[in-house]
Parts: sequence; structure tokens; C-alpha cells
Amino acid sequence: MYEFDWSSIPGALPFLWDGMKISLEITLLSVVVGIVWGTLLAMMRLSSIKPLSLFAAGYVNLFRAVPLVMVLLWFFLIVPKFIEQLFNLPPGTDLRLTSAMIGFALFESAYYSEIIRAGIQSVPKGQMAACQALGMNYTQSMRLVILPQAFRNMIPLLLTQAIILFQDTSLVYVSALADFFGAAYKVGDRDGRLVEMLLFAGAVYFVLCFAASTLVKRLQKKYHPA
Repeated sequence: MYEFDWSSIPGALPFLWDGMKISLEITLLSVVVGIVWGTLLAMMRLSSIKPLSLFAAGYVNLFRAVPLVMVLLWFFLIVPKFIEQLFNLPPGTDLRLTSAMIGFALFESAYYSEIIRAGIQSVPKGQMAACQALGMNYTQSMRLVILPQAFRNMIPLLLTQAIILFQDTSLVYVSALADFFGAAYKVGDRDGRLVEMLLFAGAVYFVLCFAASTLVKRLQKKYHPA
């Protein structure tokens, strides 16, 4: 019968914390870029200008049709070489974190775009008509009237997507980047206590995501009372 030994966890906490910081950095940057770029994509997709609408639709459909792990592999193989040439960096520069952040941000933008597009469409059309009657152009109407209302409705969904993104950061193992999950795996493999370390990592993910999900539910009740 397998005997559990948790003694390697206390000594590994600094290394695990460094991995957690990488996971949080990727999550935070991807959320910020995802919301900003996703908002622009949503506005382009709703635009009456055909080329912009087609570009946004193609972008969203492409990234939503491809597995995230494949996207990360693409960026792990392509982005470092491109950045090295663009900034004249020495060959072999470690750009794994940069590649992961770019890959996650562009991938998540497609999902945030659909959430934001739905949020914009949830605002009554009369609001846009009122803005036009007041002499506002499309950009002013979106920035001052439509988007503030849409984001208020979207807060629970945006936060839920951020939780999913945090969980997905474990996929950066494909580039051997030591995020939280990668750090736990390396420590467990080194100490011969892989089961214990993966159980501990799973427990940490559960506690953090459960707490965040509880917060989302409270916000949802606040903004969308039954």
C-alpha cells in the first residue's frame, strides 16, 4: 500500500511560490490584453464596415477552433525567433515566458471578444439611438454610454473566464516553463514524491478557484438579482 510522505512540501514552498507568480503574471497580462483587444474585436465584428467585421470574425473563429496547447506550441516555436530578429537579441535568449504571455493573450482575446459582443448586444438599441440623437458619433457612443453598461452586465462572465484562464496556465508545461504546476511536478519528480506534490498543487488550484468562483457568484447576485 502506498505511503504518503508530505515532508518535501515545506522546503519546496519558495520554489512553488515562484511558479505561482509566473502563473499569476500570465493570467493578469492575458486578462488585461484579452479584454482590451477583445473589446476592439467585438466592436469590429459589430461594425458595418465589412473588412473589419470579416477580420474580427475570422480571428475569433480561428482561435476558438484551435486547441490552446497547439497555440502555445506555435508561439513557443515562432515568437522567440521573431523577437530575437526584431530586437537583435543574442540567440538562445530565454523568451518562454514572453511567448506564453503572447499566446495566452491572443487566444483569450477571442473568447473575451464573444463575451463583450454579447454584452454590447444586451444593451437596449434605444441607447444607441439616443446617443445619435444627441450628436455623438459611434466611438463616443460606445465609450461613454454603451460599453459602461455592457461591462457592468459582463463582470461575472469576465471573471469566470479569468478563472478558467488561471487553470489553463498549467498548459505552459509544453515549453518547460516552471509555472506553479510545472514547479510542483519538478519537485515531485526530483524527490520521488510526485503523487503528493500533484495532490498539493490540485488542492491549491481548488482553493483559489473555489474562492474566486464564490466571489463571482456574489457579484452576479449583486448585479443580476433574481
